[in-house]
Amino acid sequence: MSLEHHKNATLRFQQQVDNSRDYVVPFIQLEFPQMEGLRVMEVGCGEGGVLTPLLEKGCNCVGVDLAPARIELAKSFLQRYVDAGQLKLIAKNIYDVDFLGEFRHSFDVIILKDAIEHIPDQEKIIGHLKQLLTPRGQVYFGFPPWYMPHGGHQQICHNKFLSMVPYIHLLPTPVYRGVLRLFGEEDDIVQDLMEVKSTGISIERFERIVKRQGYKITQRRFYLINPIYKYKFGVSAREQWKPVAAIPFIRNFVTTCMYYMIKPE
Repeated sequence: MSLEHHKNATLRFQQQVDNSRDYVVPFIQLEFPQMEGLRVMEVGCGEGGVLTPLLEKGCNCVGVDLAPARIELAKSFLQRYVDAGQLKLIAKNIYDVDFLGEFRHSFDVIILKDAIEHIPDQEKIIGHLKQLLTPRGQVYFGFPPWYMPHGGHQQICHNKFLSMVPYIHLLPTPVYRGVLRLFGEEDDIVQDLMEVKSTGISIERFERIVKRQGYKITQRRFYLINPIYKYKFGVSAREQWKPVAAIPFIRNFVTTCMYYMIKPE
């Protein structure tokens, strides 16, 4: 059952705007209370909804995405900020030499919202981001832990039953693939879900990478109910119960979203 926001770019953009305004930006402000003039980049910016409230607060932003079509969508929503010189939208890989040459040590805040769980070499990108941060810079991450009920993004399935079944993504890969095909999922959906299965990240693995790459965590928040669910499903966000959040591994199964701010040590 592919949800409406999967097909409707305008709805998806507005959900991103609302979630960013109500939850992402206030979380970033715990470290950067004064936002006007802040230099911000979002990796995997999509339609640009996450950046919109930051632009409204006077930040100077760069949105980068590998998909040119999504960059064009972002321009259609945010053209006035582009024309004003407050926003630059780029379809490019941040590993490109010319990108690093232009933006080395440029950003006070780098945002990866619902992105890190899709990136194959997470250790590489987390380490690479240091080269793009200013001396006071920090990185924001928001992502669903892999082991949570729909951590495999199976909600994109066209089959209504599969889209609602929790934890099905934890089946062994051949079994999971077989189940998806048995219920008639198309090849592109199967491929997308297999890619997420190969890159999904747990709370513990993320924090190990952060430590190995020489960062420290400055802010961390566990959500029992992901804030974005408020806009997608009408269910209010709820932070995770602290005793549960303190239990390694187990917490992954009942925590639907993590927010982090990290900075180089």
